[in-house]
Amino acid sequence: MAAPRPQEHEIAVVGSRAAGAATALLAARKGHDVVVVDRALLPSDTLSTHAIARTGVVQLHRWGLLDEVVASGAPPIHQVTFTTPEGTMSRTVKASAGVDFLVAPRRYVLDTIVAEAAAEAGATLRLGVTVTDLRRDLSGRVTGLSGRGQDGEPVEIEASVVVGADGLGSRVARSAGAPVVENRGANGAAWYAYHRGPAWSGIEFFVTEGALAGVFPTHGDEACIWICIPATSARAASRSAGTLAGGFDRLLARHAPAMAERLAGSERTSPVRGMVGLPNQVRQAWGPGWALVGDALYHRDAITGHGISDAYRDAELLACALDDGLRHPRGLDRALDRYRREAEAARREIFDLTCALAEFPPPGQFIELQRQLSAAIETEATALAARPVPGRDRLAVA
Repeated sequence: MAAPRPQEHEIAVVGSRAAGAATALLAARKGHDVVVVDRALLPSDTLSTHAIARTGVVQLHRWGLLDEVVASGAPPIHQVTFTTPEGTMSRTVKASAGVDFLVAPRRYVLDTIVAEAAAEAGATLRLGVTVTDLRRDLSGRVTGLSGRGQDGEPVEIEASVVVGADGLGSRVARSAGAPVVENRGANGAAWYAYHRGPAWSGIEFFVTEGALAGVFPTHGDEACIWICIPATSARAASRSAGTLAGGFDRLLARHAPAMAERLAGSERTSPVRGMVGLPNQVRQAWGPGWALVGDALYHRDAITGHGISDAYRDAELLACALDDGLRHPRGLDRALDRYRREAEAARREIFDLTCALAEFPPPGQFIELQRQLSAAIETEATALAARPVPGRDRLAVA
C-alpha cells in the first residue's frame, strides 16, 4: 500500500479539548493554516469537574464565546458559599475584568463550542485520528506527525510546528522526549459524580480537616458533586467501603455532612469518577518544531479548579508566540522560548498555592491560602482582560 501524501499545514495541534481547541481558534483567527487532530470525536466527555475560574470566564468573554456557553444551558453562577468549621459565608460574584458571574459547563458542551469556533475561524478538524509518532527531518527537527484514522488508514501531516495539547499522557511529549522539569509530587485525589436535585443557589465549598468538597451547578438542572482529599484517604475509603461509590459517599458524609444530608433525596445520574495521585508537574515547553500546552505542559492538583483557566491562558500565550514566530521563521524558536517564560511567570503563584492547598493544612491555614488564591485569580483575570484580543476582527460574535 502506497504511503499517503502528507497534508501540509503551518500548525498541527494534537488534541481538541480546552488547550488544543483554544490554541487552534486563536491561531486560525490570526490567519494561520491550522489542523486539529484528536482520536476522540466531539461532542464527548472527559475527566473533569469543569468549573471555570474567573480567568477562564474572562477568556471566553474576550473571545466572543461566553454568550454561546450560557445559551447552551450552563447556568450563570452569581453566588459562592463557603462552609468552614467557623460557619457559613456567602458572597456575590462581583463584576471584574468584564464578567460578573462564573460558569461550570459540561465538557462535552464546552469543548465542542470552542472546537467549532476554531473550525469557523478556518481551522481544519480531523477527529477520530490517533497520533502514533512525530515526523522529523535529518537534523531531528519535528516536521509533522504520523497517525491512523478510525478505519486504520494511515495519516501523514506536515507542519511547521506540532502542538501537543493531548493531556497528561501526551503522545507528543513522549515522542518529542520532553522531560518533566519540575515535579512537586502527586499526593492528591479528586472524585466526583452528578446529581439532579436539590436546587443549588450557586457554587458551594465545604472546608474541613483533610478535605475540600463542593458543588458546581451545571447543565440540565444537575450539579457536579465532588471531593478533593489526600490520595491516602481516597485509597483507604475505597478499600473500607469496597467500592468507589461507597468510598465517595462515606467521605462526603464525614467531611461535608450538611451537603450529604441535602443529597439524600437526590438522583445520582452518573457513576463516581476521579483520579488518585494527581501529579503537580511541568514538562519542557518546546523543542525544535514542537510545543506543549494544557495538561501536556503543566498538570496540577484539581483542588484549585484552575485547569481550564490555565489551558485558556497558555493557549493564548502560545497562539501569539506562534503568530510572531511563523511570520518571521528564523524567530520561531525565540518566540517559543518567550512562550515558555511567559507561561512560567503566569502560572507560578497559583501553582505554588495549589501545591500548598494539596497538602491539606489545618482549616484556618487552608482558608487563608484560599483567600490568597482568590486574590491571585483576580490579578490574573485583570491582566488578561487588558491584553489585545487575538484576531479581534474575527470574533465569533460582534
